[in-house]
Amino acid sequence: MDFTIRPATLEDCKDISRMILELAEHEKVSDQIKITQKDLEQDGFSKNPFFQGIIAEVPEHLKSKTDHTNIGYSLYFYTYSSWKGRAVYMEDLYVMPEFRGKGIGKALMAKVAQLGLAAGCTQLNFTVLDCNKSSLDFYLKQGSWDLTSDLGYHCMRCEGEALEHLAQGDLKI
Repeated sequence: MDFTIRPATLEDCKDISRMILELAEHEKVSDQIKITQKDLEQDGFSKNPFFQGIIAEVPEHLKSKTDHTNIGYSLYFYTYSSWKGRAVYMEDLYVMPEFRGKGIGKALMAKVAQLGLAAGCTQLNFTVLDCNKSSLDFYLKQGSWDLTSDLGYHCMRCEGEALEHLAQGDLKI
């Protein structure tokens, strides 16, 4: 399949926003999407971006059934491991359903890995839903391993009102 992987630009935010919604619909969590195209533009393309992104793009003659040439993306950012040093976190990896199984997802993931290695990272981290068996199998085939089952780690989150209380020192002990 003829496609390219390139850095995301400000102009790609409309398509990234569309694909984020497609991914959320696939995972049956679209009601949780609060991010807007404007948020993506500000957070990814300001002076101090919170994330970086790459786009999978096909030529015009191979565009999707819905007339899109941007058919996949990955968002990532750099983190730090107190045990291993520099790390890259892949927040999303998405390829439109009609383009899956053509090596695009693997190319996106490989590019994030290349960018991480170029930045001196020693690990690539990401999460995947346990119900997403095909993605889990895909990641395992790429040499990834499951920290939850192997080391017992749990991915935790604090948000909304709980985050506000925590920040105010209103701890529940």
